[in-house]
Amino acid sequence: FFWLRNLSPFPVGSESGEDSSSSLRLCAEYFFSGQLKKVCCLLMFVKHGMNSQFALLGSAKHCMLASSAVFRRQQFLIRTLGGYTNQNHLKRMQQTKAMSGTTFEADSENILRAITPNLDPSKHKGQAGKIAVIGGCREYTGAPYFAAISALKIGADLSHVFCTKDAASVIKSYSPELIVHPILEESYSVRDEDKPSISGKVLAEVNKWMERFDCLVVGPGLGRDPFLLDCVREIMKHARQSNVPIVIDGDGLFLVTDSLDLVSGYPLAVLTPNINEYKRLVEKVLNCKVDDHDAHEQLLSLAKGIGSVTILRKGKSDLISDGETVKSVSIYGSPRRCGGQVFLSWARQRLSAAEGDLPISKINPTVLGCIAGSALMRKAASLAFQNKKRSTLTSDIIEFLGKRIFVPPFDAAAS
Repeated sequence: FFWLRNLSPFPVGSESGEDSSSSLRLCAEYFFSGQLKKVCCLLMFVKHGMNSQFALLGSAKHCMLASSAVFRRQQFLIRTLGGYTNQNHLKRMQQTKAMSGTTFEADSENILRAITPNLDPSKHKGQAGKIAVIGGCREYTGAPYFAAISALKIGADLSHVFCTKDAASVIKSYSPELIVHPILEESYSVRDEDKPSISGKVLAEVNKWMERFDCLVVGPGLGRDPFLLDCVREIMKHARQSNVPIVIDGDGLFLVTDSLDLVSGYPLAVLTPNINEYKRLVEKVLNCKVDDHDAHEQLLSLAKGIGSVTILRKGKSDLISDGETVKSVSIYGSPRRCGGQVFLSWARQRLSAAEGDLPISKINPTVLGCIAGSALMRKAASLAFQNKKRSTLTSDIIEFLGKRIFVPPFDAAAS
């Protein structure tokens, strides 16, 4: 009905006093009266090259020259009903490969393979990575689950989620593979006089586990409750004191934007903003608007302005900077925007074990982790979209994560 509403010749909120519900009723009548057949005929004409500017939507009574606005809506519906064909998908992938010729483009394929550990039967549980996600509240339970389960899907051994009590049972029901800690509290469930003691208990519980973690992911499904954010602020301070790498996403970036001291000067912090989160960071730190024409230099300035952090700016091409260099990952992903923290841990372990013998040894491990995570997610998204098209969901992408890593010798046998 949304699409019909945009295409329908009936006005929405017209001068005759029709409200939106009346217009939708008229759209429904239009739909069920057989007029949809005429719309489909029109779409076929447009799709096969007819001049849609003069296409008619029915009999003379409902004749309507397609104005520019209506034409755009028709084009939108055409794309919706099948504009993304396999040929279009391949064409976009080829265009992206052509873009990747820039000097900023990272050698993401080799980096991904270089820092991903072999499946070694001599290793014990936990050596492939232990990840903790700080997030999950009443409203948001999906994001922390996806962050935690994706780490397991690509090879991490253990994945913890520290969330509110309201979110814990829901997240547990998603998968028995996750270790869920229902310890966070929101303002509505805590009296003002009890907040200091509750905050202390939360911090003490997280600290019992902190030294075991290879990476902390802060923000997925966190929400913006003031008391909850205060607790997370203290958790981040303790993680920094323990030299635990921190990946910050979602509402964690909302917290960091207001409290830059949490990450400023900490080289193991990685920020992963989307377009709106990046805009807020740029306005706060650089006091200017986002400049897409000079995106590399602005990202470099932003990382320097915050101090020592690594930033992964998500977009058509992912841009990564630690304040010293800028790298780009342009592997074609998916036109569906669906929401690799473990790579940060793996990169540090790999470079530490190599002792300077690898070609990538001179690159900041946080940058390497970002490149690998970005490349893997884009490859998995591309595979998922080829398989699911417009119905692609985050869960579909997760199913393809492990299929995009090939590390001999044991992965070869498994494949």
